[in-house]
Amino acid sequence: MKRAILFIFLIIPGFLQSQITFRDGDLMTISRAEQDAHQGKLHSSASETTANYDVKWYRCEWNIDPAVKKISGNVTTLFTPLQQGFDTMVFDLNLVLTVDSVLYHNQKMVWNHSSDLLTIHFPSVLPKLIADSVSVFYHGIPPDNGFGSFEQQTQNGIPGGIPIIWTLSEPYGASDWWPCKNGLADKADSLDIFIRVPSPFKAASNGTLVSAAPDGPNTIYHWKHRYPIATYLVCLAVTDYAFYTHQVPFGGDTLEVVNYVYPVDSASWVTETANIVPMIQVFDTLFGIYPFQLEKYGHAQFGWGGGMEHQTMTFVGSFGFELLAHELAHQWFGDKITCGSWSDIWLNEGFATYLSGLCYEHLAPIWWKRFREVRVGSITSQPGGSVFCTDTTSVSRIFSSRLSYAKGAMILHQLRWIMGDPAFFTGLNNYLCDASLSYGFARTTNLKSHLESASGQDLTWYFNDWVTGEGFPYYYVSWNQSGNVVTYTISQAQSHPSVAFFKMPVALQFKNATSDTVIRVWNTFSGQSFTASIPFTADTVIFDPDCQLISRYSPSGGIAERSGRYNLLIFPNPANDQVTVSFSLDSPELISLDLLNPEGDQLEILTTETTSPGNYSKSFNISEPPGIYLVRLKVAGKEYYRKLIVADQTYDR
Repeated sequence: MKRAILFIFLIIPGFLQSQITFRDGDLMTISRAEQDAHQGKLHSSASETTANYDVKWYRCEWNIDPAVKKISGNVTTLFTPLQQGFDTMVFDLNLVLTVDSVLYHNQKMVWNHSSDLLTIHFPSVLPKLIADSVSVFYHGIPPDNGFGSFEQQTQNGIPGGIPIIWTLSEPYGASDWWPCKNGLADKADSLDIFIRVPSPFKAASNGTLVSAAPDGPNTIYHWKHRYPIATYLVCLAVTDYAFYTHQVPFGGDTLEVVNYVYPVDSASWVTETANIVPMIQVFDTLFGIYPFQLEKYGHAQFGWGGGMEHQTMTFVGSFGFELLAHELAHQWFGDKITCGSWSDIWLNEGFATYLSGLCYEHLAPIWWKRFREVRVGSITSQPGGSVFCTDTTSVSRIFSSRLSYAKGAMILHQLRWIMGDPAFFTGLNNYLCDASLSYGFARTTNLKSHLESASGQDLTWYFNDWVTGEGFPYYYVSWNQSGNVVTYTISQAQSHPSVAFFKMPVALQFKNATSDTVIRVWNTFSGQSFTASIPFTADTVIFDPDCQLISRYSPSGGIAERSGRYNLLIFPNPANDQVTVSFSLDSPELISLDLLNPEGDQLEILTTETTSPGNYSKSFNISEPPGIYLVRLKVAGKEYYRKLIVADQTYDR
């Protein structure tokens, strides 16, 4: 695998790496744009009433004029009944659309359209597991719900400019503009899409362009897609696109990347979208050949600043490196395998975020550590929150930049840190190739099983702590050196009570001006002590020097502080709300903890109590104004001090 990645480096022109720039705010921009786009599309689907049939194929015939927000046409659905006594069929369809007729074997059917459900009554019971079809003819103006599922604008928002119509349906917006089966339980096996548009407008959609046939003053674009596809990934975009392609050579084959962009922007886009070539080569090497290799990959420009990973045809509003990488990554994680519940949205967004990081690792490694540092800073900016989404009624929670995107990405990186590269990437490839999941749906438990099989480890503890558990650890390291032997103690507090302790392998870098060494140990409890032999005298210890972990550590910058007796520690430090004070006793003692100002004046007594031998961690809310304070431990008639910095905002390393 490493040799293959090296080969990729050799074929990338040197100037490409120098042109790649990491911007701290890119992920926030991507996720906020997706939140905005998905607002108004969280109305529930009819999953309970559509579970009795399986969609095999959609044939969609649509009439679209980008100057008019309107759709008309018909959708034929090939399906198989899954239950005995099947005589009624339900589609999701917004009530603002008008159903003209429903045909079954060229006969008009009785139907009812209410509560955003289209219910079709067949004249007799249809046999179970025997394929059949029905056609719905309809028209109307899809609803305006902010960044709509079906949006009519002008290119670049220019008043009176060239019009464009585009769609974006995630999570349940597809039924705002066509009769379909929403939800995350059934993928259509294939699609044929016919879009009639006024000439010279062009229509972009999923799959392969079969033809662009003249039809009087119009052109009919026929797109054919022969891979399973989730309903929310079906798309169309219509305007007077300029068109160009990139070719991606890989493994003796070539993938065509098509680009539909506004004519006024085409000169600048053609250079930027060329970055997609090495990105595809990286993902092909790490995760197997592009999942829709027999058709194409593409970009279509649309009137929104983010992106949407429509299968084989990503819609993008800009061409930043991270956005292109993020949406491309979804073709493997999100499209080939789709999360089976919005609770598991991190299987889409966490993976796409992490894979964009892998593009930095392999194509612009100077930015790889910074990518992780910014993600960790975002995750630890608040104390709680799980990757598993417990509120699927909230778009802002489903598409949370901090949790679904950044934390989802970094728990994947921590798994790589725990498992090692061979087992980690083997597990992911086995997950992608699992015949029961591939081109279908998956849940977190499916991923966990493949990672466990590849690593030979039981990872239940990890998924409990990091996927369903909330928060992250604060670390503090104290150390001493005698000759060549260093002794160090790792203490931990948790930002959220849902996890008692985060067991993790941690790395420490011992260094001086001329020498350094990195030691990795498994930290299994707070106050755990270790010894190591190093052939030089260290003056500095840096915790987690390569930013492998979701954590905060103190003092600032991760430089460990030499400890005195009783191992008095404070973390986080700086802090702005809650701090944890830890100490150790080797005999029963009456102790007190006080908070002092820098002049030594007592501000408050934190605790006074008699304690037994052992390690102690005590958390306190700090309400003092920003400044420098002292925490004093009084024990056995002696006093020990540690400096505490109270900040005016959460400290970001």
